[in-house]
Amino acid sequence: MNHDLSLLAVYTLISFTISSLFFPVLIKLLHKWEIFDDPVQHKIHTDFKPSMGGICIMLGVVFTLLISFPFAEWVKLRYFFVGLAVIFITGLRDDILTLDPLRKLVGQVLPIFIAVVFGKIMLTSLYEIYPATFPIWLSWIVTIFSIIILTNAYNLIDGIDGLAGTISLVILLFFGVWFYMGNHYYISILAFSFAGSVIAFLIFNWQPSKIFMGDTGTLAIGFVLSFLTISFINLNHSLPQESVLHFTASVSTAVCILIVPIFDTLRVIILRLRKLQSPFRADRNHLHHQFLKLGYSHSGATIIIAGINLFFIFLAWILRNQPDKVILPVIIVLCLAINQIIKIAQRKLKNHASPDNLASRGN
Repeated sequence: MNHDLSLLAVYTLISFTISSLFFPVLIKLLHKWEIFDDPVQHKIHTDFKPSMGGICIMLGVVFTLLISFPFAEWVKLRYFFVGLAVIFITGLRDDILTLDPLRKLVGQVLPIFIAVVFGKIMLTSLYEIYPATFPIWLSWIVTIFSIIILTNAYNLIDGIDGLAGTISLVILLFFGVWFYMGNHYYISILAFSFAGSVIAFLIFNWQPSKIFMGDTGTLAIGFVLSFLTISFINLNHSLPQESVLHFTASVSTAVCILIVPIFDTLRVIILRLRKLQSPFRADRNHLHHQFLKLGYSHSGATIIIAGINLFFIFLAWILRNQPDKVILPVIIVLCLAINQIIKIAQRKLKNHASPDNLASRGN
């Protein structure tokens, strides 16, 4: 590693500082202009609070990248940055004047298409799961679909104070360290720049929150996490087997890293389909809702869910020499076990609070 780790820490601190300075200003302006998140749509909260916290997150990141990225890196990643700018504007437009689902989807497909087709940010294979190299058209389809799913999966976990920020921080720090150790310095700077801004956001979003991330933040960060994930899968596969950074199962490891948004999204889609409902219908079946039903506060639920994410990352590291056919079943079994434990805990809580139990305790 030829780059100074202390300089990376400085860039993270700069991003944190810039975002921290702008958050109070944005919160005050949004209150003055009476631009609030609708509590009817944001069903967990019952009061009006400003959204669009992604603005300050992006300000910190952009300032940091302007002073840390050489011109050659901007040119190299130009289509990624164009895509990021467009998807940020789409989120901003949705936060100010709500977009219907079709327009919102189009607003995501365009920047993702730019990044994939022109920026060559692609999954060319699923490696051990499907080792054959994709034809270019299939690579485009698989990658665009994957980024749309991952971006919206991250968007869906933004339901309680602190959760979206904490989960993205866990993922960004993992990727930041991995890319730095692998000598992909500028991708590491990108991850740590977002991490610094997200830490600043969490100061104002931790329960009781003063501002929400909004689609301005969740769509942009989801897009970045997708880019980092695809880069990780491709670069990890190219590492020699003996490298300490190498994970035998690239795709399964990526699933472990992104386990919370992936598990949560698949879980609610399955539940909705079982009830013959649209998978796009909003409800209160997300993972964070289940912990709130158990009596946890926003911060308590956030810490537990973040702990689940950290556990799966640790699991991926422990099983780094195992193939996908070993890790994927383990992931599925553990997710089913977590879901069952939550159900049992809720059932016990419900039985404990039943009228018969209350009456017997009263006697």
